[in-house]
Amino acid sequence: MGVVDNVERGLEKLVTSVFRGSGSAEVQPVEIASQLRNEMDNRTLTLSEGRTLAPNSFKVRLGTTDFERARQWGATLAEELCDVAVKHARSQQYTLQGPVSVSFNRDESIKAGRFTIDATMEKKADTATAAPPKAPAAPPRQPANQQAVLDINGQRYALNADSVVLGRSADADIPIDDPGASRRHVEIVREGNRAWAVDLGSTNGSYVNGQRVQGREELFDGSIVAMGRTRITYRLVPQRTGGSA
Repeated sequence: MGVVDNVERGLEKLVTSVFRGSGSAEVQPVEIASQLRNEMDNRTLTLSEGRTLAPNSFKVRLGTTDFERARQWGATLAEELCDVAVKHARSQQYTLQGPVSVSFNRDESIKAGRFTIDATMEKKADTATAAPPKAPAAPPRQPANQQAVLDINGQRYALNADSVVLGRSADADIPIDDPGASRRHVEIVREGNRAWAVDLGSTNGSYVNGQRVQGREELFDGSIVAMGRTRITYRLVPQRTGGSA
């Protein structure tokens, strides 16, 4: 079997248990994955030889019962479906105008076991001209005796620079061994006593505490940054005298 088959087997193993209930008809994740690929194929737009645009934004509409089950997995299920879309686009040599996104929506008119997918093409926003987010009226500040660090897969990295890039590239400040991560995926930017996560136009997007990063998202002690399957925890820890965190 091909790569997509392997992805679907992993998807089914990971999340199908959420959709199993009393035996009534229920939506299965592999059904959503299959329909998602069909929607990509059916809504392509050929611009020229060798350049075919495909949808990159998918809104999955589910009945109340199936929506509640899907919501239990939230970002995890959405990321798995994003992987399906990205791999299908690569296999068909489709061009995507922006990062792939998948969201779940409740639609009470849809019966249990059924769903629809709204597939659209959404161009990536120009973050260079996007207005910066409004700062809180009284933002918490990092005490002088604390050090900002990133906890990644059991390892801790001190943020000793104002800009740290994470990604799959060996040239990244912190290389991430994750096939779901882009070569330059996310940047942690520090300005004084505050820090932000900035998505660098990654294919699968970056998330802070389950919310997709649009432009940049401020980080606080305990914030979780997700890229691909990797989870990164931003922490403030007591600064060690004469050494790094």
